[in-house]
Amino acid sequence: MTFFRKTGFAAVLGICGALTAGTAMAQGVQPGPTLASVRNKGALDCSANQGSPGFGVPDSRGEQRGLDPDICRAVAAAVLGDASRVRWHVLTSQARIPALQSGQVDMVARTFTWTHSREVNAGLQFGPTVFYDGQGFIVRRVTGVTRAAQLDGATVCATAGSTNELNLADWARTNNIRVQPLVFESNEDTRKAYTAGRCDAYTLDASQLAAFRTSLPAGEHIILPDIISKEPLTPAVRKGDPQWFDIMRWTIYALILAEELGVTQANVDEMLQSPNPEVRRLLGEAGDTGPAMGLDRRWAYNAIKAVGNYGEIFERHLGPNSPIGLERGLNRLWNQGGLMYAPPMR
Repeated sequence: MTFFRKTGFAAVLGICGALTAGTAMAQGVQPGPTLASVRNKGALDCSANQGSPGFGVPDSRGEQRGLDPDICRAVAAAVLGDASRVRWHVLTSQARIPALQSGQVDMVARTFTWTHSREVNAGLQFGPTVFYDGQGFIVRRVTGVTRAAQLDGATVCATAGSTNELNLADWARTNNIRVQPLVFESNEDTRKAYTAGRCDAYTLDASQLAAFRTSLPAGEHIILPDIISKEPLTPAVRKGDPQWFDIMRWTIYALILAEELGVTQANVDEMLQSPNPEVRRLLGEAGDTGPAMGLDRRWAYNAIKAVGNYGEIFERHLGPNSPIGLERGLNRLWNQGGLMYAPPMR
């Protein structure tokens, strides 16, 4: 009898503890080190590309424009309520990992391929992929080259510290093709080298090659149809701060879910009155998704209001009506034949 009385008492304590924990979560949690730092600084320190049209380029005022900068703006809006409170750090491919490891930046959103070594050995943690890509080649039309297998003996420009450099070596070895890599520190230097005729081909993610081609004389350069790698372009944070990882990850999921639910930058205020429980949870009208991460209830509303949903971001910077002119392809929503899929917000 004593045993059962003690067990029952322990069970009551357990239930009380669970209720207390649930109440604490509903009221919000304390900020972890990165969230506290961002709030103390009043800004999100985010990586910036040196210049990749559609993904990240500075405008005439030095503001970054593209898919990746809008991901940073969405996180800033979710955390600080203001998408303009981002400090941009222009980084080379080689510098972006040390910058994140050292705390110079709070997140990397810069055409960054998710790999095992970067996540496991470099101590990074990748969020949801924001663009599914693959590596290709661009060549001058006058060369007569139409397939990558014809590049045997060619000089190929690539950027140091990128997966493109490593993929080129793997592809050449696997296919017994001799290429002479010409490697440069930055994408800008690599582009200039190709334009100046220092190499026969330039290898890069296919979407970025499409963007690059818009700056070249029309019709003089072709992108070969061969794709030699998988390039899941994915924002990352440092390991060791699970709260900050949750914030980055779920902000991106919120943008994807908003597109699925029909919530846009233009109608987000109207959608606050939606009877749809999923919409209400997303926008903070129900549930405690924000306080559970140490954020305001309107965290996702603020992100969507600032930059729009994922589809709007894609169309604005990369879509058929943009200067880049890309189709969605694999980057369509899951229910439209693509890979963009957000877990339930509940």
